[in-house]
Amino acid sequence: MNSSTVFIDVEKQLSKKLECDVKIIASKSIGGGSISHASKIETNVGDFFLKWNANCPVDIFLREAESLTELKKAAGNHLFIPKVFIAKEVDSIPGFLVQEYLPVGHPNSNSDKKLGRGLAFLHQYKNDSFGFYNNNYCGATPQNNSWSKNWVEFFRDNRLRFLLGLIEKERPLSPSEIKTYDKLLRKLPELIPENPDSILIHGDLWSGNYMYTPKNPAIIDPASYYADREMEFGIITLFGGFSSQFFDAYNEVNPLPADWRKRNLLYQLYHLLNHYYLFGGRYREQSLQIAKSYI
Repeated sequence: MNSSTVFIDVEKQLSKKLECDVKIIASKSIGGGSISHASKIETNVGDFFLKWNANCPVDIFLREAESLTELKKAAGNHLFIPKVFIAKEVDSIPGFLVQEYLPVGHPNSNSDKKLGRGLAFLHQYKNDSFGFYNNNYCGATPQNNSWSKNWVEFFRDNRLRFLLGLIEKERPLSPSEIKTYDKLLRKLPELIPENPDSILIHGDLWSGNYMYTPKNPAIIDPASYYADREMEFGIITLFGGFSSQFFDAYNEVNPLPADWRKRNLLYQLYHLLNHYYLFGGRYREQSLQIAKSYI
């Protein structure tokens, strides 16, 4: 299905949302999206960012919209979170997400510090349980967000065990690998805290999911839930792209525990297993070596 069908529905729904006749004047494809089509659309009432896809989970854009809305409540004036206008599920027409268009700014010597401080303030937004209001997706991978009062149980069952179950259906592991992961799951109460603060996290904050605007840094494409905030640093530290200035500014506002690095590979493990589930290859051995290092 081509973009013209999507654009017609976008015009219709934006017109209803904004209570005026909205017409798309021009569109420009934006690169970088590995899952969905992405465009800047110019309309008679301003510019918007549009993502759309027909070959994805039915509710993926609804769930992303929920994450953006929750992050916007938590971020205050410290980080820029794009406003959601329309989120549509997949049916006979592709699903799509229409949100505020963010102009690209030019980073300066303070940009990384602003990002670090902004995330530190965001990581003060709390809940009394771990999880989220609905299950959502990290990339295209389902996340089980059913609520729990216990972080060990949530990380064990809703993250690692749930993801290992998905992997077993697509890329079966060997009996020895399964035994290794079972040992790790049993040992988790000795490795991570049972009841840290339950903090709202972005959930997939690698370097491609933040950007600098002319005003504040922005974070995009979230997979949010309430977690131990150290979970955020599993993906932050995995692929790089975050400077020492970012970490210094974060710790000035909301210092990480002195021993957080001891647990960091465990939280990286979730994202490495997710990459193995999605892409296969070397992520299998990387994941296994981390699991072995903790048992």
